[in-house]
Formats: sequence, structure tokens, C-alpha cells
Amino acid sequence: MYWLATRSAVVSLPRWRSLVHFLRSPSSRYSSFVPSRVLLRNGYVQRISCFKDRKILRGSSKVAKKHKSPNNDLDDKDLSHILWWKERMQMCRKPSAVNLIKRLEYSNLLGLDTSLKNGSLKEGTLNWEMLQFKSKFPREVLLCRVGDFYESIGMDACILVEYAGLNPFGGLRSDSIPKAGCPVVNLRQTLDDLTRNGYSVCIVEEVQGPTQARSRKGRFISGHAHPGNPYVYGLVGVDHDLDFPEPMPVVGISRSARGYCINFVLETMKTYSSEDGLTEEAAVTKLRTCQYHHLFLHTSLRQNSSGTFRWGEFGEGGLLWGECSSRHFEWFDGNPISDLLVKVKELYGLEDEVTFRNTTVSSENRPRPLTLGTATQIGAIPTEGIPSLLKVLLPPNCTGLPLLYVRDLLLNPPAYEIASTIQAICKLMSSITCSIPEFTCVSSAKLVKLLELREANHIEFCRIKHVLDEILQMYRTPELNEILKLLIDPTWVATGLKLDFETMVAGCEVVSDKIGEIIYLDDENDQKISSSSIIPDDFFEDMETSWKGRVKRFHIDDVFIEVERAAEALSLAVMEDFVPIISRIKATSAPLGGPKGEILYSREHAAVWFKGKRFAPTVWAGSPGEEQIKQLKPALDSKGRKVGEEWFTTIKVEAALTRYHEAGAKAKARVLELLRGLSAELQSKLNILVFASMSLVIAKALFSHVSEGRRRKWVFPTLAETHEFENEKPLDETNRLKIVGLLPYWFNIAEGGAVHNTVDMQSLFLLTGPNGGGKSSLLRSICAASLLGICGFMVPAESASIPYFDSIMLHMKSFDSPADGKSSFQVWH
Repeated sequence: MYWLATRSAVVSLPRWRSLVHFLRSPSSRYSSFVPSRVLLRNGYVQRISCFKDRKILRGSSKVAKKHKSPNNDLDDKDLSHILWWKERMQMCRKPSAVNLIKRLEYSNLLGLDTSLKNGSLKEGTLNWEMLQFKSKFPREVLLCRVGDFYESIGMDACILVEYAGLNPFGGLRSDSIPKAGCPVVNLRQTLDDLTRNGYSVCIVEEVQGPTQARSRKGRFISGHAHPGNPYVYGLVGVDHDLDFPEPMPVVGISRSARGYCINFVLETMKTYSSEDGLTEEAAVTKLRTCQYHHLFLHTSLRQNSSGTFRWGEFGEGGLLWGECSSRHFEWFDGNPISDLLVKVKELYGLEDEVTFRNTTVSSENRPRPLTLGTATQIGAIPTEGIPSLLKVLLPPNCTGLPLLYVRDLLLNPPAYEIASTIQAICKLMSSITCSIPEFTCVSSAKLVKLLELREANHIEFCRIKHVLDEILQMYRTPELNEILKLLIDPTWVATGLKLDFETMVAGCEVVSDKIGEIIYLDDENDQKISSSSIIPDDFFEDMETSWKGRVKRFHIDDVFIEVERAAEALSLAVMEDFVPIISRIKATSAPLGGPKGEILYSREHAAVWFKGKRFAPTVWAGSPGEEQIKQLKPALDSKGRKVGEEWFTTIKVEAALTRYHEAGAKAKARVLELLRGLSAELQSKLNILVFASMSLVIAKALFSHVSEGRRRKWVFPTLAETHEFENEKPLDETNRLKIVGLLPYWFNIAEGGAVHNTVDMQSLFLLTGPNGGGKSSLLRSICAASLLGICGFMVPAESASIPYFDSIMLHMKSFDSPADGKSSFQVWH
């Protein structure tokens, strides 16, 4: 009899197989139990460490040899990753994915069964190489470039089949390892499908260029795709933009003596912020309104007054427990901030030296965040039956970043000073008579990621220059200059960056000038595509648009000249070798079935060749074109294979093509070098760029709000700053709420037909009335007007005086439907 150790118990068992009951993976998605070094295959034990003689016990030596693979020993971390993936496999529902899962063996991070066909993990094989990459980012789906495909194997292949709609390679044959992939051209769509379902992806690229015979291509990790954080490798060389969603933070929730604390960490921005002293409802509201990448819960949440450390017991933390229990999360302990940052670095594979900037803005003199009930009842959070407050604050064409800014401002009302500044900005905007900028909105996260990874292309640099030039336009326009000055403080609150006005303007001038020195602008016309009367225009268009029109010509004039000369030489070679044959064919008059030939562009092979048939003479008589026909040879592809029976070229044309392609490749490399160099140079100005871009986002949001507010005939309220409670007098005028001509926010004053109300209150009031009489609508209207006022926005009334409340709360039955004009009583009955 042997004594076997698990992490939590020592047991004596007569049969090895029964040990599986102690080592089953946890059924709960939030458990932190991790078994000791035991390899699992479909739930059964493969290897167990024995205390008696420290040997490895095998159920069958024959089977053990069959499954043996190098470096197959796993540590506790690897086992926890394997169990994490096993839980994901159990969530798969597609029949094709379920069939693949049956072929997995949970004995390595790929889930490969080495006894199956193509399952070898021998050193030097592609599977072994993929395992090395997988071990660096064990909880990311691995996509490895293999020729014209991105391939995945094992558990990763099952995820692709389940969530990306791909079919397994080799069909459903049961004697081969799970394998799936997508063509290179479909990579973006595949990544979008995976990240939309919450998965992170590690992408491995091949080293481009010639390789020695029988040698494996070199590979490297080119980047990652996370939810809210797309893959950008190679973007610097393309001529299109990339949709960049708002970054999703990693969220950590803990509990302290002040209340609940929620921490947000943005890996893209390398920033974190913390909000402490939250009520349970406020924490749930923030969690529900935030799209996050990963959720960590601190062990302090488990503690309660009962001393049992069972979260949610006796009603404590029950609301937060209910919100989190339906989500994937992990426990962590230690310092709620520093240890959360450690978890983030592990999650994203960051070096320990990477630092995160604290962007926390003090919550002193700031109202409490909206509770979940209040936010839903006034439409700050989309709720069925409740009119959306955001849709009446902004015109329909104002979406994206400005909309998100306004929503966050409503959910987290600013301090009095910021609210007063926002109102002052809106008042100035309402009286503007000069032309205003377009307010180009660029995601700060996109700026930071593209510049740090040096993947910003010419399109992105032009957009950055537009942002900077619009800031400078506001600075140089007297009416807009004051608005720009006032935007400094709201931008500081939104970004956590403290910049003074002159520093921002000077930085914008420097960066704008620098971009203007390098980037080709639309008003320049010295980079025309090469052309020839005998070579199809599509050829030169495809070859040169990948690098022309990106940087100013004088930076790379030498390669421009080289490409132009190579294009002329190619045109001359085609004229000398192909044109005489074409002329001969045209001069030959023959009925149907006569000779045919033309000069064509083979897009697939990036070449200009002669395509023809029946053009060789039956009798060689030394007539024009015969000498050129004798020089023709079959056209070959990049692998030396014959393209077809009708495609021909000559030694001279091939040499000219090679020269032209080499010149173009050299020019493109120089362009990419300049673009990446500019990205590296601007990294020292990231704070300026982030601050400027956020300033324009806020400016556009406020301009849009003022435009919509004036259309709806809303007004600016008088915002009174209240004193500290202990110094207040019971009937202090600063505590008086007076709104004349109040209208429900979802009604349009301009359309008429609405009942206006006047509210004048300083203390507690009791509101009574019949069912369906408008009590809920009045309460909702007062709450919305008060919230808009303390945020600095316009309100739906004829006039208003609103004290600066430290908290706004609204509670009523959740099943009324003001959008349909029905009260709770009417809906219920």
C-alpha cells in the first residue's frame, strides 16, 4: 500500500483509478483549488508521485511508452492552466467541437494526445515549437502562421471551431489530433470572433524571406489580441485604418473599512485608477456598466460579521455576490492594488519592470456615483421601458467617444469646480459666432498602442496632425481660445494628466510640425504612379501604392529615382521582347483558330508576361518577330513551377522584373523605417497627444449637447455650491431647489403639448396623487434635472436653481414604462 499526496489531503487507496474522484476539476468557475502534479486524460490519472521511493508509477508500461513525450513534467501553475482550459472545453456545445474535445489529453498545455497522428511533441517539430510559445502565454489561444494559413492545434483548435465558425482540418477523422485554422486574409475576422467571446489570442508569425533547403522557417510572437485591444502587427504598411474599440480594463474589487473599492487597470495605457468608499450598489453599477477583460476579487470580500468567511451570508455582499457569481473571476490576496498589478502583468506577459501610472482623481467634494437603481430609472443605463437620457442629451449623429464621455460623467458626477467649468464652457459654446473645428476624435488607447509598437501608418499620422491642428485653431481663434483654456481641468479629470495650457499648446505645435516634415499631405503631387503605354496600369498601381503617398519624397528621393529607372527598364524590355510578337500576330490575317497573344498582368504572381497560343510559325523564314519568339520561355511561379501552357517570358524581361521588384521592396522598407522612426520619436510626446485628443472629445461632446439643448429649448440652471453639512443652516438658500416649467426629459418642449411643473423645495416633501397621475414621472424628472445640473449640463425647464447635491438617489417600482406612457399600476394591471 502506498501513501499518495494531494494538495488538501493524504489518502490511502487500494486502487489508483479511484483517486480521480479526489482530483476532478472544480465544477465552480470561481474556485481556486489546484491539484498536485497529476496528469489528467479525460478525467483519469496518468502519473502520480509516490512518497515511498519517489518513483513514477504507471498503470501500464506499454501505454506509458506510447504517451511518453519530452519535457512532459508539469508544475502546479501548468496544471491550473490545464484545468482552466478544461472548464472552457466543457462549455463547448457545437457537435464538431465536442467531437474534437474527445481526442484531447490534458497532459500538456496544448492538450495533445501524442499517440494520435501528427501528435508528436518531439523537439524540433512544429508541435514542439508551438508548445514553447504556448507556455509563455498559457491562457491565450495560439494562432501560428504556416504558409498561407494561421493554424491552431489541440484545445486551441476546439475554441476556433466553437467560436470562430471554422471547420476542423481533415474533417472529423478520429485518428488525428484536433487541428483548425483560417486563411491569412481572414485573420481579422477570426480574431474579432474570439475576442468578442472573451478570449485572448497570441499570434505567431513566420520570418519572411528565403530559407535554406529542408530548414524550418523561423517564427516569433508578433503580438496579441485581447477584448478591447486588437492585433496591430503590420498596420504600419497598409493603406487602411483599423477599428479600435475602447480598451477593456482589468477590474479588481476589494473591501475596506470605508466600503467597497474598485480598481481599474488599463494595460494599453499602462494606467490604473482606484475608487474607494463605494456602497455595494455603486460597486455593482460600475461593474455592470463596464466592459472589462478580466475580473479579480480580493479575499477581503469573503469576510463578514458572522466570522464564517462565507461571502453573501446573512445578506452582506449579497447584491455584489449575485452580480459576480454569474461571471468568470479569480480570487487574489495581498495588497488590493500592487498585487492586482502583478496579476495584470502575468495576464498580459509584461516584464516586472513595466510601471503603471496612477490616474486616480480625488473623490473629495465630489458627489457619490449613481446607484444602479437610479441609473436605470433615469435612463443613464439602457433599460427596457425607460427613455434613454443620453439620447436626448446629444443629437443622433453624436456617437462613440463623446457619447461615452457624457455617460461616464452622468454615472460619476464631477466636483463642483469641474461642473461649474463645464457649464461655463457650454455657455460660451452657445454664443459662438465663428466657425468651429470638426473635432477629430481619436482613441487615446489607439494612439498609445500604435506609437509604442511603432505600427502607426500614414493615415493615423494624418489624423493625429488633424487633432493637433484643431487644438491650434482653437488657440488662435479669440472666441475659441477661452473655451480651450477652460477645457484643461475637465481633461485633467478624464485623463489623470496635469498639463498647463501653454505646455499643451507648445507641445501641439512641435508635434504637428514634426509630422508635417515627414508625412506626405494631400496637397502634394510629386509621387505619381509609374505608367507605360504597353504595360497594364494595374501592375504599377498594385506595386507602388503600397509605399507611395506616405512620406515626403525628399526623404527617399534616391529610391524614388531607382524605382523610376527600373520601371523604364522594364517597359523597354517588354517593348523589345513582346511588342514585335504582338505586331506579328496582328499582321497575320487568319480565320477563327488563328494566332493569339497579348501582354498581360498576372496579379497572382506580380508579373508582366506574354500570354498567347498558336503564334509560333510552322516555317521559320526570318520574318519580323521570329527572333523574339525563339527567346520566349515558359513563365514560372515563385516555387519554380510552370504557370501554364499560355504564359511566357524572356530572360531580359525577368531580369527587369527582378530589378523593379527589388527597387520597390527597398523603397517600401525605407518608407516603413521612416514611419517607425517617427512613432519612436513621438513616444516622448504621448502625454501631449493623449491630453489633446481627450480635449477634443470633451469639446465635441459639449458642443453637441449645447446644439441639442438649444433645439429642445432647455436652459442653463443656476448651480449653487452648498456648504459643509455641519455649517449649514436648516433654511439656507443654497439648499433650495427651484425649477420653473419643469418637463420630463423625454418630452420635447419645441413640440409643445406637455404639462409643465414648478418645483420649489428645501426639505422633505410627500407627493401624493391617484394611480397614473404622474408621480413617478415628476420624481424621475426632478432627479434627471438635478443630475444634469450638477454635471454642468442644460436642463428641460424654463428656469432652474439647483443646489450642488452630494448624492442623488431615486427608488421606485421597476416595472413602470414611461416610454409607453404607462405607470406601474397600469403595467401591473
